Amino acid sequence: MDWTQQVYNYCERTDSSYWSEPVNAVTNAAFLIAAFLAYIVAARLGRERDPGIIALLIILSAIGIGSYLFHTHATSWAGTADVIPILLYILTYIFLATTRFFDLAWWWGLAAVVLFVPYAAGVVSGLSPLVGDLNGSIGYVPVPILITLYAPALWRKHPATAQGLLIGVALLTLSLTFRTFDEAVCNALTVGTHFIWHILNGAILGWMTVVLARHPRAPIQAPQP
Repeated sequence: MDWTQQVYNYCERTDSSYWSEPVNAVTNAAFLIAAFLAYIVAARLGRERDPGIIALLIILSAIGIGSYLFHTHATSWAGTADVIPILLYILTYIFLATTRFFDLAWWWGLAAVVLFVPYAAGVVSGLSPLVGDLNGSIGYVPVPILITLYAPALWRKHPATAQGLLIGVALLTLSLTFRTFDEAVCNALTVGTHFIWHILNGAILGWMTVVLARHPRAPIQAPQP
């Protein structure tokens, strides 16, 4: 694989120069801003030292940095730097959501992470013949579907968390729509719509982190005599 190969995936990029995608590059600040605001909320809730929240905030910041590198360098190695933090956030959130939302042991969370891979592959392979690759967005579609499955399971015991997840699904669906239509609007809007995906996605990931921070912690069990 040629790690220095140039990648032209978005309307805004017209050449291989560093600032060929200024809007797509600068709007990655949304991820850093979202991480900062989510940290403030977590601190007000007394969760700023929560290892799970800290991990999500670090990964969220890394998403912004990786995406910035991709939309400036536009190479294969930068694309990898863009994708890996997103995947890490998804897998970390699945682990934390499974264990904390349902008060399950760590190995349940690990099992959910492992099962996500064949689940996602199945959803993508099943939907691709019907809708195509959605301008590269098809790989993200399993995520809102999975969140939608988690929400009803939580509704009775933790309605606020369930509502928070559904808000995340609505925002993510809207965000994916703008990501999908980026190429289709090139002729009418040279800057494209991918930058809106950045802004909304930053808001979504910050919001999902807050949903986790707000979820009531399980009471600490007193040691048995």
